[in-house]
Amino acid sequence: MNFFNYQYLGRKHLQGLNEYKYNAIDTSPISLYIMQPFWNKCVEFFPRWFAPNLMTFLGFLLLVFNFLIFSYYDFDFTESLALPNWIWLVAAICQFCSHQLDGMDGKQARRTKSSSALGELFDHGVDSWACFLFPVSIFSAISQDEYGFTPMAMHFLLWTIYASFIDSHWEKYNTKILYLPWSYDISMLFMTITYLLAYIFTPTVFRFDIPILNVPFSKLILFVWPVFAIGTSIPISIKHIQA
Repeated sequence: MNFFNYQYLGRKHLQGLNEYKYNAIDTSPISLYIMQPFWNKCVEFFPRWFAPNLMTFLGFLLLVFNFLIFSYYDFDFTESLALPNWIWLVAAICQFCSHQLDGMDGKQARRTKSSSALGELFDHGVDSWACFLFPVSIFSAISQDEYGFTPMAMHFLLWTIYASFIDSHWEKYNTKILYLPWSYDISMLFMTITYLLAYIFTPTVFRFDIPILNVPFSKLILFVWPVFAIGTSIPISIKHIQA
């Protein structure tokens, strides 16, 4: 197969792109009362010639940069306690800036009247890669020692994120509306805070047993993470589709 000459989009697909209209509903209190007002102010600092797709791509590159740093210094997720402390600060800055750029690219597109179905396709295509880059980088903070995750646990947690991402787009395909998940902004801010805690207190801050339960903190995360990712997406999506 010649990948460069293959026609991936047929006439019907192209017609769908031409007729596509962005339609999203955001009910997250964090997004509505904190992030959205913040992004509305920040986007004004960008000149109008600054392409929204460039904002999307720059945010993606920051995640790739985080991934490359952790891959170089902690390839097997066993060196978190030995990592140079500056890595956690850099990771927090990259994570925070990537989150803001992802939140502002759509606003920049509407501000410059350059919104398009192709731009959204690019944005969500980048998001699909981010579903891998986010957790794989944050795993370095927890590591895989006795207070960390096993490789199978990491793989399982990755799939809970994939399932949540796929679910939101399956929901949109059926309802024609993108219901923005509450978990997005919460998880983005949580990761920034995690990196900052690792920078200030070192990753030992995550190595403790939960009182009463007497289980490592990582085991609690292993339970809460999938419940939060799946529980705040799939049941709600089914309800929206049935309606």
